[in-house]
Amino acid sequence: MATHWWRDAVIYQIYPRSFADGDGDGIGDLAGLRRRLGHLADLGVDAIWMSPWYPSPMADAGYDVADFRDIDPVFGTMAEARALIREAHAAGIRLIVDIVPNHVSADHPWFAAALAAPDAPERDYFWFRPGDQAPNGWRSEFGGPAWTRTPNGDWYLHLFTPEQPDLNWDHPDVRAEFESILRFWFDAGADGIRIDSAALLFKDPALPEVPENGPHPYHDLAGVHEIYRSWRRLADGYPDRALIGEVWLPDAERFARYLRPDELHAAFNFDFLGCAWDPALLRACIDRTLQVHAAVGAPATWVLSNHDVTRQVTRYGRSDTTFSFATKREGTPVDLELGTRRARAAALLSLSLPGAAYVYQGEELGLWEHESIPPALRQDPMWARSGHGRDGCRVPLPWSGDEPPFGFSPTGAAGSPWLPQPPEWKDLTVAAQSGDPSSMLELYRTAIRLRRAEPGLHTPELTWLPTAPGALAYTRGPGFACVVNLSAAPIALPDHETRLLASSPLDGELLPPDTAVWLRLRN
Repeated sequence: MATHWWRDAVIYQIYPRSFADGDGDGIGDLAGLRRRLGHLADLGVDAIWMSPWYPSPMADAGYDVADFRDIDPVFGTMAEARALIREAHAAGIRLIVDIVPNHVSADHPWFAAALAAPDAPERDYFWFRPGDQAPNGWRSEFGGPAWTRTPNGDWYLHLFTPEQPDLNWDHPDVRAEFESILRFWFDAGADGIRIDSAALLFKDPALPEVPENGPHPYHDLAGVHEIYRSWRRLADGYPDRALIGEVWLPDAERFARYLRPDELHAAFNFDFLGCAWDPALLRACIDRTLQVHAAVGAPATWVLSNHDVTRQVTRYGRSDTTFSFATKREGTPVDLELGTRRARAAALLSLSLPGAAYVYQGEELGLWEHESIPPALRQDPMWARSGHGRDGCRVPLPWSGDEPPFGFSPTGAAGSPWLPQPPEWKDLTVAAQSGDPSSMLELYRTAIRLRRAEPGLHTPELTWLPTAPGALAYTRGPGFACVVNLSAAPIALPDHETRLLASSPLDGELLPPDTAVWLRLRN
């Protein structure tokens, strides 16, 4: 019988280069991850989502895939991947793989064949166009032009880096290949598929310029829904598998179309991720999210960060607490103490809302964005093309010890971590925080355990409670309540029987600013 686990799971994102290094080369790998599975079991997560682990030249940290049916040697082997899936399942943890359908690597056999001969059939799998100038002025998502010229004078489209040529999803061979890839990973034991850039697949074949108003020529074209309906039919042929889309769309109604009963099971809620630390805006975002998902019978998702965005400790410690790629605000002042306090409260907020919660590796440790990486060591192509980098949220995790590499690599390993760690993280290692009831790690462990144990957190209902100005308060099911104080002054708690968990110490019966508490209400 299907469990529909994705509807209320806690899903932990693994960025494999930065989770744990098993062979000492300074790059995270499957051997390191398998040795650290106990951390994920202790944390209590229901599933892990693996960012791309496929063979790749790493022009975009693995999102330029050369082969979707194998593992890059820097991470390990396909045999190790299968062993990881088995070991995770034995620990009660499901595994989600990341599929990148918009583009492939320039090293992919299809693109190599397309460049090798002007009459190669593989050319029709991409967006090649002749001409003395680029077909239009489209811009890459990473900055710079979205067209690159080949040696024979033709142009090809890449919405990301030139090493990531876009696929032509009007071609039946492209569609058939990706259905085969999905079957491969479902047959290998994967429990779900995370779909990268899910709304970008189709392009207007007339290649018009991007208008200020009116239909966009490559965002959210109608053809994507036919693809995801076919993928849903495929997934439904396997027991208890989920399709989860990365869908960046500001229009809630258009977003919801991806979650209709015959399309994706879930999609990331970037509205919540980018929302300011503001009670009115957060309440409106929560209401909007629940309403949009309820209309199509899909579970909401609650995401605070991922491998592309500024870590929330840093974001919440700035005067502007929103997030967008256009305004990353790197280098602007940060109050890390304030950001940490708000991030702790946000953890209890996100983990007590109806639906699934996503935790990006390092959130449970309270890591902040490492913004002082020397330019010469930065590796993100977005930094080189736009000046807005993502390396700061991808720094290897600190596990133990008082100085880098903080147990990320085996003792005595010759290689330094692929990105430098700030020495100040010595107090944020897993070892330093384990057993400390005031630590971020123990807060997450306790919250996830209570999330499973509290009956109210297994119900889909949320009812807002009256509360002081500048605060949020709601009930879930019979008896459970969450109260978050976003104001500048302490507030009184509602009448309650038990305090289950607080993000920071309470002041008697008062909830301090930037603090959240879980309560069991009286009667």
